[in-house]
Amino acid sequence: MLRIVVFFLLCIGCLPHGQTADDNDMERVAVYPNPEDDWLFGFHGAISDSVHGTAAWFDSFFATQEVDGSKPQTSARIRLGWEPRARDLDVFTQKFRLRVRLPNLAKKVDLIFSDEVEDDKKENQVDQGRDISNDNEDTFTAAIRLINVDKLTEFVDTRIGISGGDIFTKARVKYTTSFSDVHQFEFQPSIYYYLDDGFGQRLFTEYDYNFAPKKQYRMNYSMTFSERFAGHRWRNGYSYLHQLDRFRATALSVVVNGEDNGDRGFVVHNYALSFRYRVNAYRKWLYFELEPFIEWPEEYDYKTTPGIAFRVEGYFTRE
Repeated sequence: MLRIVVFFLLCIGCLPHGQTADDNDMERVAVYPNPEDDWLFGFHGAISDSVHGTAAWFDSFFATQEVDGSKPQTSARIRLGWEPRARDLDVFTQKFRLRVRLPNLAKKVDLIFSDEVEDDKKENQVDQGRDISNDNEDTFTAAIRLINVDKLTEFVDTRIGISGGDIFTKARVKYTTSFSDVHQFEFQPSIYYYLDDGFGQRLFTEYDYNFAPKKQYRMNYSMTFSERFAGHRWRNGYSYLHQLDRFRATALSVVVNGEDNGDRGFVVHNYALSFRYRVNAYRKWLYFELEPFIEWPEEYDYKTTPGIAFRVEGYFTRE
């Protein structure tokens, strides 16, 4: 574990200090003089080729003579982390998300494999922080998604699949409104049905205030209703995002989650305060994160629980 932490810190420090982030800098970070001699080059290629090959094999089942020759598009995100905290040092996390677009099936159909139940988080965002939902159930999800409407301000999709061993179907509508270049509001209602758990609804809203170049205040709130539990669960987050340059970004966040109108009334499950530092280093597809945090969880009677997270995240795409 010590070697992992040392490697993490060295990669964070590999960016040249005092340099301007231009195209030459990107090439300096992303290109290795002898790719064949670099194990990361082979590692990235092997995963990308494996995912793409499986997608092409699956897509071939739907091929017809009228197909236009389009090839499958695949994108995968894998994140590994060590998140020790007071009273619990043995905390290892892993997140993955795989999306496959199959042209022979349909132009607006794709497959999604993930261990994240909700996908309202933007890809490659610095505020995709820790999951403090207190839900430790198996959330592996495999679904076929149909994109019904895909416009600049309106997005509608439906999906059917399996999550946590339960078959489900879900419909979601996402509205995005920009009052100007400074203000943006997102409204995202969804309804779903699980074979075992019954019907449920979820509402997600987010407001972004771009008060300065590369700086943003973000506020979001979500409520989840389901027949499997009384009342509703909620999550409220506030973040200050700052993109330092093309390679580095930070996020200062406060997140609170809990439940209301249930058997226990209004209950807060956890308060969390964190500062997240994210850097793109050594490869253009490779990201490292350092996140010190403080939590006040209900399970520890809201006692102060400090911790720190080390993460590495890779993006694998192929067209």
